[in-house]
Amino acid sequence: MSALRVAIVGCGGITLQNHLPGFALCPDTCVVALCDADPAALERARQQTGVVVTSTRFEEIVTRDDVDAVVIATPNFTHAPVAHAAIAAGKHVLCEKPIAMNAAEARGMAEAADRASVRHMTAFTYRFVPAMRYLSHLVREGVLGDIRHYRSCRLQDWGTRNLGWRQVRKLAATGELGDMLSHRIDFAHLLVGPVQRLVANLKNLTPVRDGHANDTDDWVAILADFRNGATGVLESSKLASGRNESWRSLDTVEVNGSQASAVFITGKWNELQLGRAGGPGLEIVPVPREFWTWPGAPRDPGVGDPLVTFRYDQAFEFVDAIRTQRPCVPGFHEGARVLLVMDAAVRSAETRQWVELPAEG
Repeated sequence: MSALRVAIVGCGGITLQNHLPGFALCPDTCVVALCDADPAALERARQQTGVVVTSTRFEEIVTRDDVDAVVIATPNFTHAPVAHAAIAAGKHVLCEKPIAMNAAEARGMAEAADRASVRHMTAFTYRFVPAMRYLSHLVREGVLGDIRHYRSCRLQDWGTRNLGWRQVRKLAATGELGDMLSHRIDFAHLLVGPVQRLVANLKNLTPVRDGHANDTDDWVAILADFRNGATGVLESSKLASGRNESWRSLDTVEVNGSQASAVFITGKWNELQLGRAGGPGLEIVPVPREFWTWPGAPRDPGVGDPLVTFRYDQAFEFVDAIRTQRPCVPGFHEGARVLLVMDAAVRSAETRQWVELPAEG
């Protein structure tokens, strides 16, 4: 296959920090076009990349004959329209999460991509952390035994600064639920399986952020029952004062099984905490080197900050799936599965009731 030509729609921080460096490491892959509705952001990206094909209209970019694949890194409400336009033009699509405003919209994207026989991928970037990959391996190999309980906790201090479109419900659908808890719902699916029912609560504790109205959630918690009989507790907040942000803040996932328990901490990319049944307690276990990069990825794990560079493997997975004509991991169906849980959480918070989730076909 000749060089894979990628267009990126949305030129904000995620594109500059994750997507561009990731594709730069992929052999025979080049970013050939950029799009952003904000001319200033588009010009900054053009200057930083040297890409000459630019437009403020995604329709002009995703239909180009010299584009093979499209990355969508735009506000949530635009994901579905851009994705459908790209799919209709026969382009492979990598979309930031949450991939749509609701589960029905996400399923429509996945089904359209399947019908068109194009590769599709959801940017659940934290799946690529080496320690999460190793934890998933241990679960699959049965090291933890039967999974009984899942817990995730993500607490950051974002204060009351203006979050732009992310604090506008009609543009984002949800706040902390979609921003941060969506990743942890995906972890739950990866490590435990589908959710059967849940009860949830969402809170908006900052109706004004830096002088601008906020009608999205700052805090969310879910109590879940999984179809395999396990239970789950998931919590996430933007307002944990003094907790800092990013990997410096509290971000843990714990899986308790009949034979062992394991704890994943995002900031500890190369280790887990593991405790055996009847043992002395949790002990630090190093992540084997074969899990430090995604299978086949050209990235050198000794180069750069490993708390950043793991993200570049996502681009390789997308490119490799296109070249080998196999499904991307994770695809749009995984993105839709998470949105099904998110929709149920919103409904539960509104009705103050448990919500049953439909069985997956």
